[in-house]
Amino acid sequence: MLALIVLILRYALMFVLYIFLGWVIYTLWRDLRFQSQIVTTQKIPQITLSLESDVDGTRLSFAKPELVIGRDSECDFQIHDEAVSTRHARLTYRYLQWWVEDLQSTNGTFLNDQRVETSTVIIKGDELRVGHQNILIDIETTE
Repeated sequence: MLALIVLILRYALMFVLYIFLGWVIYTLWRDLRFQSQIVTTQKIPQITLSLESDVDGTRLSFAKPELVIGRDSECDFQIHDEAVSTRHARLTYRYLQWWVEDLQSTNGTFLNDQRVETSTVIIKGDELRVGHQNILIDIETTE
């Protein structure tokens, strides 16, 4: 009789354990699905670049996570200046901020007159110098 009660308790405990594990897996799955929806609907703030020397005041706006600055026609922001490398610098949006990095350019990339050695955060109003050109940065604020 005692063996039968122990057997029933074992099965009951095993059943409760499986119910608990199923609930944990379901909760994790639901949380991951919610987080992935947040990431996919995350809006990239628009960044606007303009050359300081441009008399027309041409401003190009971008709303994509990565753009390349350089002399090459494939670059997103093309600059016609012999001191600018073919692929000079890269702007990327990650960790909810815009970052600039030098792409091993010959003359270097400068952010507010300081050489960019590693990926550096850029903000609205910063000035980027590539070659002989100054690029003014304007970032849409999300509030």
